Amino acid sequence: MLSNTCKYALRALIYLGNFSEANKRIGIKKISEDLNLSSPFLGKILQNLVKQKLLVSTKGPNGGFALAKDASEVTLYDIVIKVDGEEFFTNCLISLEPCKTHDPSKPLCPVHSQYDKLRTEISKFYQETTLEIISMDIEKYEDIIRL
Repeated sequence: MLSNTCKYALRALIYLGNFSEANKRIGIKKISEDLNLSSPFLGKILQNLVKQKLLVSTKGPNGGFALAKDASEVTLYDIVIKVDGEEFFTNCLISLEPCKTHDPSKPLCPVHSQYDKLRTEISKFYQETTLEIISMDIEKYEDIIRL
């Protein structure tokens, strides 16, 4: 499962990918109001994403946040790895450690073979889905989808 922090980061970056324009920043107040998220909590998340080089920020009256790269270059995988780490894509469903640390002399967990296939597909989806793709999908369903 993704952490709430990661879900908020995904929503914020999808929002920025959809609504930010070249050389224009969106303020934390606007983002938090539009996404109905706590401004202080979102601010901490966004500052972390600046440190992770997924976002850029500017202080001042025209300040705010913007994507550090084009929306076509930022995948959901990039965001999840920066916020939650790779564990979402490597951890066992039942055990508390990654499958890659499994002792080969011991049996795998009972759901390993089925879950490994699913986890591979999920990882592929996250790696292939960019903010640009999501933005195009949002435009198709803008009357239904609310970030």
